[in-house]
Amino acid sequence: MNNKKLFAAVVGLGLVTLSACGSSSSSGSGSTGSKTVTLVSHDSWAVSKGVLADFEKKSGYKVKVLEDGDAGQAVNKAILTKDNPQGDVFFGVDNTLLSRALDNGLFQSYEAKGADTIQAGYRVDGDKVTPIDTGDICVNYDKAWFSRHKLQPPTSYDDLIKPAYKNLLVTENASTSSPGLGFLLGSAAKYGDDGWQGYWKKLKANGVKVVDGWEQAYNEEFSGSAGGKKAKADRPLVVSYASSPPAEVIYADPKPKTAPTGVADGTCFRQIEYAGLLSNAKNTKGGKAFLDFLLTKEFQQDMPLNMFVYPVVQGAQVPAEFTKYGPQAKDPETMDPAKIAEHRDDWVKSWTSLVLK
Repeated sequence: MNNKKLFAAVVGLGLVTLSACGSSSSSGSGSTGSKTVTLVSHDSWAVSKGVLADFEKKSGYKVKVLEDGDAGQAVNKAILTKDNPQGDVFFGVDNTLLSRALDNGLFQSYEAKGADTIQAGYRVDGDKVTPIDTGDICVNYDKAWFSRHKLQPPTSYDDLIKPAYKNLLVTENASTSSPGLGFLLGSAAKYGDDGWQGYWKKLKANGVKVVDGWEQAYNEEFSGSAGGKKAKADRPLVVSYASSPPAEVIYADPKPKTAPTGVADGTCFRQIEYAGLLSNAKNTKGGKAFLDFLLTKEFQQDMPLNMFVYPVVQGAQVPAEFTKYGPQAKDPETMDPAKIAEHRDDWVKSWTSLVLK
């Protein structure tokens, strides 16, 4: 999920473990040898040093990490370089962009060990990609702002177009941002092929603000984040993640008793991230071993506090902070990847014309 690591670094107030994880896990020289496995990912990749070191010790492989911007940018670059890939494994393509990767032959077949432990709702047909994590894209709200203004926070998509919430919401550009695209797809799932445009016309009339990406939306425009408070932001509603409230608690010093932000549970869209063995990978054996590692309970239980996502394997535990401050949405909007593939580009073009012009 995009920019989670950046979120932690901004909110962290001196806690820099997350932002350091990507660089600290890189090792080896520039080339990929038989004892080095190279992971290509978006910038939000992170893993605890000890967990990665345990994999390297047991497998005999050193892990080199190449981070390539946000998810969309990383996927596009991987497609352009698929004949001579930068690495062996790609992590971070989600269900909003999966068809683009598959249609362009980005991955070769491999069924990871432990695939049978993946929860049924996250499994995919075929063996080109492996589900690794999940999370919910949702509208977050600033509890203090709504308390001061004696206004109930919104709970649904319908609420966001009511006059009471005029000029309060900031979202990300659906053509440049993964959460922005997820919010668009959530509205399409909610209102249907013929209804989502009408919804966005009303949302635009109600003063929704659109910015390029999550960092700007959350840390500069949203009044409820630590970054937003420093920037004197004035939007108490933002499209982010259901896992953002626990992050606000975990990385605060001192820690508050309750999360300063909440989630409008009826505005969520479920996102699933996948990893795959790159076509033409130089170290396929090492790549397969690394994919196996991503499904181990050790890695799956390490993910939540590093990337602020939920595990997908059966029996993997999540931190108490997630259960208390950021539970998964009870009934999020979802969409079949095939339907996303069929409509995504046209929807984004229509959305751009409707909302940005």
